[in-house]
Amino acid sequence: MNRIDIIKNHQNKLTEQYKTLIEQAYNLSQTDSALSDISEYRAIKLLNKLNRLKYLSREVKQQTSA
Repeated sequence: MNRIDIIKNHQNKLTEQYKTLIEQAYNLSQTDSALSDISEYRAIKLLNKLNRLKYLSREVKQQTSA
């Protein structure tokens, strides 16, 4: 497995976790706003990681095509 595949697999895993946290935050927003905020915060942190991975995978693709 090369680097791009590893990065893509990790991105997919994080994307699923992000979707779960966003859904959880939405569902909790009606009953417990504090827990909703915590879920949203965790989702934002995951989104940050996803953005860094996108940048990383773009860099790796540019290096392999050069």
